[in-house]
Amino acid sequence: MKKKIGTAILISFLFPYIITLTVSGTAAAEQSKEAGQSGRKIYLDREEGGYVDLEDYLPGVIARQIPADYEPEVLKAQAILARTYIRKQMGEGKEIAESALDLDFLEEEQLKALWGTDRFVEYYKKMESAAEDTAGMVIAWNGELIDPLFCRASAGKTRSGDSYHPYLASADSARDVEADGYLQVVTWSKEEFARLLSALPEGEAITADMVPGCVQVVSRDGAGYVEEIQIGSVLHSGDRVQYALGLQSPDFSIEEYQGGVRAVSSGIGHGYGLSQYGGNVKAKEGWTAQDILEYYYKNIVVISE
Repeated sequence: MKKKIGTAILISFLFPYIITLTVSGTAAAEQSKEAGQSGRKIYLDREEGGYVDLEDYLPGVIARQIPADYEPEVLKAQAILARTYIRKQMGEGKEIAESALDLDFLEEEQLKALWGTDRFVEYYKKMESAAEDTAGMVIAWNGELIDPLFCRASAGKTRSGDSYHPYLASADSARDVEADGYLQVVTWSKEEFARLLSALPEGEAITADMVPGCVQVVSRDGAGYVEEIQIGSVLHSGDRVQYALGLQSPDFSIEEYQGGVRAVSSGIGHGYGLSQYGGNVKAKEGWTAQDILEYYYKNIVVISE
């Protein structure tokens, strides 16, 4: 389980939906070549170089992590998660190289392409406000910063963590089923599907005449996500098979369909921590950022550094 959640942490900060992609703009880089308001710096170890204050860097981070049309309180919650991640990566230091964060970087023109030029200023101001209104705030459990996992939408419940992540307790998030893209359906010919399965690390050769009968879900966790799945005689984690098949969630089923194979997955992302869609629903109901975080992460403390 520790290895599985460790993979989720990495994926969470590298890929869309599961996601954390960063944006920062040249504007932020131009603002400061020295420490800014927080005293903690990101070293831009790319062509232009220089430093940018962590707080100035944040609006660009959350701009790609979460839909810009979401409610201000869930944007604030996301800002706290993003800051927690960066601070955890910094450790006891006061600065960190951008490349060490494993965060993608989008320039201003890329943000305009994402949001549209006419919405750029409005949406970027929302991200700035989310960062400013939560300045210095991070999440701790038992005196240590948490691994701030999040997903776009759970499969209806978020997942429980292991002994290393006790603050990841399953939380109901029933309205996640309303999220755009919640349900994904993918079909393959039996030959295509067999090739994908045969390419699994530590797997075995699978032929078209073996599928889908050779695929059996062995166990699911309490939230419905596949924990173990047997393919032929080899046992794999649900996460490994999800990534191999290009599915957006480890809550999936596989069946024969019109002479081929079909997979149906529910939710968007790994299912741990904050459900952004669920958090947005709660923000519309009047929940604050802290309320949202304390719902999706148990026994945590939101502190200001």
